[in-house]
Amino acid sequence: LAGRRSQLLKGLPATTTVEENAAAGVSVYTFNVTVSPLSSEGVAIPTIVNSNPLTKAFDIEPKGDLEYRVVTTGNPVLDYETMPKSFDLQIFVEDTTGRTDLNILTVQVTDKNERPVFRGNMAIQTVAIYVLEGAPPECIYQVDAADPENAELNTNFLLSSFQYSLLPAPVPFLVLESGAIFSTKELDYEKDPHCYFLNITVTDPDGLSSSKTVTINIININDERPYFTTKQRIYRIPEEQSPGTVVANITAKDPDDEDSSSRLFYSIQSSDQYFSINPSTGVLHVTGRIDRDALPLRLHPNISVIVRVEDSPSGGHAREMEITIIIDDINDNPPGCNPSTFRKEANENMTAGTFLLGLRNYCKDIDVDPSNNRFNFTGLSGFGSNNFALESTVSGRLVMTESIDLENPANLGVEVYSLTVRVQDIACPNYSNIIYIYIRIKPVNEFFPVFSNLSYEFNVPEITKVGSSIGRVNARDKDWPSSVITYSIVAGGGSRDYTNIFWISPTKGDVKILARLDYETTQKHILTVQASDQEKTATASVTVNVLEVNDEEPVCSPNFYSFQIPVSLAVGTNINGFRIECQDRDSDPRSFRYFINEGNVNNHFTFSPSAGSNTSRLILASRFDYESGLDTNWIYRLRVYITDDNLLSARDKATYLIKTGTVTLSIRVIPNPTTVIATTPGFTVVTKRENLYSESAWYVPFVITLGSLLLLGLLGYLGFLLATWVRTCCLPAGKADSAPLINAPEKKKPKKEMVVTMTKLNTVFDGEARDPVTGKMYEFNTRSGARRWK
Repeated sequence: LAGRRSQLLKGLPATTTVEENAAAGVSVYTFNVTVSPLSSEGVAIPTIVNSNPLTKAFDIEPKGDLEYRVVTTGNPVLDYETMPKSFDLQIFVEDTTGRTDLNILTVQVTDKNERPVFRGNMAIQTVAIYVLEGAPPECIYQVDAADPENAELNTNFLLSSFQYSLLPAPVPFLVLESGAIFSTKELDYEKDPHCYFLNITVTDPDGLSSSKTVTINIININDERPYFTTKQRIYRIPEEQSPGTVVANITAKDPDDEDSSSRLFYSIQSSDQYFSINPSTGVLHVTGRIDRDALPLRLHPNISVIVRVEDSPSGGHAREMEITIIIDDINDNPPGCNPSTFRKEANENMTAGTFLLGLRNYCKDIDVDPSNNRFNFTGLSGFGSNNFALESTVSGRLVMTESIDLENPANLGVEVYSLTVRVQDIACPNYSNIIYIYIRIKPVNEFFPVFSNLSYEFNVPEITKVGSSIGRVNARDKDWPSSVITYSIVAGGGSRDYTNIFWISPTKGDVKILARLDYETTQKHILTVQASDQEKTATASVTVNVLEVNDEEPVCSPNFYSFQIPVSLAVGTNINGFRIECQDRDSDPRSFRYFINEGNVNNHFTFSPSAGSNTSRLILASRFDYESGLDTNWIYRLRVYITDDNLLSARDKATYLIKTGTVTLSIRVIPNPTTVIATTPGFTVVTKRENLYSESAWYVPFVITLGSLLLLGLLGYLGFLLATWVRTCCLPAGKADSAPLINAPEKKKPKKEMVVTMTKLNTVFDGEARDPVTGKMYEFNTRSGARRWK
């Protein structure tokens, strides 16, 4: 700002004054602003950018064309006694060309004489003073005032500079020069006004004054006992009055305040649970239930109440009075029965006239007056009431009028009869109650259970799973309601191995098997099933036919065998005379079929016959060939399967149960000790191709046969062409030498050399055996069959 400042503010810097307590908008100082010739739009309104000390008590507002004035804001109001006496205002202005100016206006606050002010409670509110009647003259309040001009000097010795006055003048009070307010006589609440309004004025030496109002209230003193004005002492009311019912209106007066009965307070001094009194009006009313028929009122129907009146809630003068309230009995209780609900039982077919229940023994009316406690029994009704009756309205004896048969279609399904009887007052207003009677007719077990069938027959396959249900028996009886029938097996159903093969559901009658059935052991089981309704029983016969199922496997002997055979054994030989013999408990011997499933490498072994017999022999089907490398195994472990499906057609095999037995054979082939085995044998690769086809594919062998014939024809034709060519090429040379040579030395045919390339393999001999002929030991390779003497 310093580098761009220009002389724009005219009349500044300057010093001015303003009086304290100036209102908002009072002009403090006026100044002008000059404008540069280059400025086209004038200047902005000058602003107070800072003040020392800081304040918001001043502001700048325009007065005319380029004329401005500093005014007071009234926030805060300037106070000479409590605020700074001088303020330096920094005024800043800027025109549109960017020229600026900053100058200071010093404002000095001047003192002004102010009115005295009240302090303490009188400064913030209207003071109310309370004075007891009969109190002697005394100081009742001290007024506190101060002069704002000398607030810092206002001490007790300067208060005498004020003048105090009191209006209105004709009152029994005065104010001293010290500001103390005194009463001038003993005040009487009953004779004097109850309230005084005093206008207190304080004036300073310059004649300025302030006024406040003080209210003086005279407090009444209670010094007389109240007295009752009600003369009646005995009251009579009926029992069972509703809460709030007025019993009496007790009145009293207080000599101290005859014109205001609200000053009296009523209460009940005796411990009473039936009544209460309004503390202000003295009205006695009912608050609790008053039952003449209950103790203690049943014996003593008179209630004494002590009423107390006071002229103060506590510590005042009081007087007491006793009143008596007589309670009269009314017919307010219906006859009651304990219990009010009865449950009785009667057997079906009970004879008519049978006594069931005496109601009068359980009912009574608690009203005190005998004229109010008499009652009768009437109105027998309800479901089945025609089967019962009351002997008389007085006795209340309930009897049966006819027997009840639960199996009778007219009563079928009825087990409980619901009756109601009304017990009613003879006196008005004829209160009544309802008695509920439930009579349960107990059924008598008259009939035996009856099975739906005299006998049952169940057909069960022998392979049925243990726990399966095989059938159900059912029994009923004619009793109503239907008895719960339980089932049990009382005879049969056992075997040599199991005590109980069958189980029956006690509630449903389902028969289940507990152990595996075996047709081959027992084909039929006969059970005796009992049905019981807890009292009577009946029995039925249950026949269980066990149906045969192919569930037994062929069992062969021996099922494991191990032996040795020489490598030179002839084809078709029964190996070591071995044969197996098989049995099946549930299959014909002709149903057996034999085949080797595992270990029969190159199909050297077979069984004969392969089907249709219970015995079969092991046959060598083809010779061993270890020299060419076709055979490499010296130990054969055969797994033989024996099935019982030989007599089944191809279609039946897919649906019937087929069982299979197994036999395991271990065969060791003993090498011939005279056989010379090259240490470095060659290899012959034998490829075996097996075509598998369905029996229904008849065209496969036809195609193979036809192809073979065509191939043989082609080879024959090619051989014929080759022979013709040789004959054509070699025949002339032969004719030149056709003459035989006599005694010519025999010429040796030149030997043709054959070059054989052999690959030497290191043969591993992983087995050894003893030659059965020579007894010598030799080693052999189990894969290639190569052998050497040890």
